Amino acid sequence: MENLVALTGSGTSVSAGGKTMANLEIAVFATIEALSDIPDSISPIIEARKLAVDLAVVDGPPIGFEAWLSFVANALFVAESTGGPFAAVTWPNTPPPSVADLRWFVDRLRMAIFAECALSLADTRVETSASVIAPQLAFLSKLVARDSNLGRTHLFTLNYDTLFEQALELLGIQYFDGFTGRAAARFDPSVYGLDIYYPGEVAEGRVRRFDKFLHFYKLHGSIHWYEQGNEMRARHPDLLPFETYATLTAAQKAEALVELVGQMPSVGILPTANKFAQTLTMPYAHLFRSLQVRLGIPQTFLLVLGYGFGDDHVSRIIENALMNPSLVMLVIEPNPHSPVIERIRRYKDLGKRAFVLCPSNDAFAAAPFKHATFDDFARTVMPDVQWLDDFLRLRRFEKQIAASGTQPDKEEANG
Repeated sequence: MENLVALTGSGTSVSAGGKTMANLEIAVFATIEALSDIPDSISPIIEARKLAVDLAVVDGPPIGFEAWLSFVANALFVAESTGGPFAAVTWPNTPPPSVADLRWFVDRLRMAIFAECALSLADTRVETSASVIAPQLAFLSKLVARDSNLGRTHLFTLNYDTLFEQALELLGIQYFDGFTGRAAARFDPSVYGLDIYYPGEVAEGRVRRFDKFLHFYKLHGSIHWYEQGNEMRARHPDLLPFETYATLTAAQKAEALVELVGQMPSVGILPTANKFAQTLTMPYAHLFRSLQVRLGIPQTFLLVLGYGFGDDHVSRIIENALMNPSLVMLVIEPNPHSPVIERIRRYKDLGKRAFVLCPSNDAFAAAPFKHATFDDFARTVMPDVQWLDDFLRLRRFEKQIAASGTQPDKEEANG
């Protein structure tokens, strides 16, 4: 189809050590509870939240982790505001924390989430029989292999990590993500109206589109975004200190967070910001409006991966877009028992243009979460492209050179 829109969620980062929202909540709370300086008023708030999640079977599902975090951040905003119409916030089932305690809590939530999402892309590695490539590399290389005469690919993600950015840069794919500049990039939505052609030095005559290019949108912000005054800026942080963070115990993670106090900027939207209010302001208003506009264009194919339809504001945009008579949606779902399957069946009743790719019950029982995962779809379902094979050979060659270059040093050391 002429226009391709891809929407990805947390499921696309799981193989790289990322967490779904439910697991992120568990990990973040465990880390904060292991901090030695946790205020007495904060522990009951965490316990109340955990109890609400545990009682979900009886009382119905509680609000999501992101929504809960937004309420906590809003409570801090009210507590720190002067001259507002509210003097305090009532906390059901727990005594109200002081402003200082609440500020401590929000800061630690932000740092713990940042650390959990500071993922590094796994490089290609050579095995005896085949080369294993990170799924982000396979997905993006195949995504941009479409005919350049068709519309540009528009990739939307709900993730906070920078795995896609790392893969784009490693593959040499040019992309516009809404920011201009390098040292301290500033959000400027006008870049989404630009494209890349070559030869760039030719002012007149025939030019041709640059093939390896896409538009990239981070709907919920990113760990490399930060607020400077009234502007949103971007600067990629050093992820090396967090390479082994996911393997640490809660106590060890707490020790690592202590070292980060006062060193981290106010990062992006993350779940600790007032997401639902901030989506009405820049840059989030433009990003969500862009998703709505792209899905309303005729002859659009929407590919959904790693997303469980847990964000109501995103799901509503998709549901409204199904009114577009020429929109076709394909959802990749590895669990045939997921509630997503029934949701897609209801969507299909709107015009039989919503489809789901998932394993059969027998295949899932034999190999749970092996088929129709993001990794499986990117590596084996999407068609192969020649330049990805060339890229793999180049990476292997680089590693061979690096290994041979260090061998003489080892021999000298042994001598």
